[in-house]
Amino acid sequence: MTQNRRHVRNDRQLPGTDTASRKRALTLPSSLWAFLVFAALMCGGCQTPLPPLPNPPGPKTAVRLSPGDALKFSFAEESDLDQTQEIRRDGKVSLPLLGEVTAAGKRIIDFQNEIVSRYESHFDNSEVLVTLESGGASVIVSGFVNKPGKIDFDRPKTVFQAIMEAGGVSDYGSLSNIHLTRMIHGAQRTETINLRPTIHGYPTEPKYVQDGDVIYVSRSWF
Repeated sequence: MTQNRRHVRNDRQLPGTDTASRKRALTLPSSLWAFLVFAALMCGGCQTPLPPLPNPPGPKTAVRLSPGDALKFSFAEESDLDQTQEIRRDGKVSLPLLGEVTAAGKRIIDFQNEIVSRYESHFDNSEVLVTLESGGASVIVSGFVNKPGKIDFDRPKTVFQAIMEAGGVSDYGSLSNIHLTRMIHGAQRTETINLRPTIHGYPTEPKYVQDGDVIYVSRSWF
């Protein structure tokens, strides 16, 4: 009789046991799915850093002229020839007595010395002052910054300075996953920059930009 009662109690517990087992069976895949989604998002934001670009510009790298820059030419003795010209898309300007002269890709001081030298056979005093009226180099800052857009500069500028001019990294931006893209020999090349040590005050080697660079601040997943 005692054994029969135990058998009946065990039979009565089986339905409840099966229900609990089914609940655990249903709960486990949901938790596992949530973990897999979280892991995928984390891995998406933890890409392998890209290596540094070759021949990086430095603090003494001069800004070079480019198409669209407006140059003012002031002649020492021939003031009637004074003029302002914009460098054409082909990189050239047209000057009196000289015709077309290539300006793009040259430092402004080198271009001025070239003009002075070429005018020596035309004037007793061939001094010509060449100044940059507008233009200069520019870099595009995009991604998770507060004020994305074009940043102009006429002297060496770092990636950190360019991002700060763009309003700094937004609340959703990643200081450790910044992409600097540059055109090198006709191909776009990209490197990954980590500015987190800089923000926290640690001594770091600055990364300088050059004309035409694109800075993209990635999203932070942390």
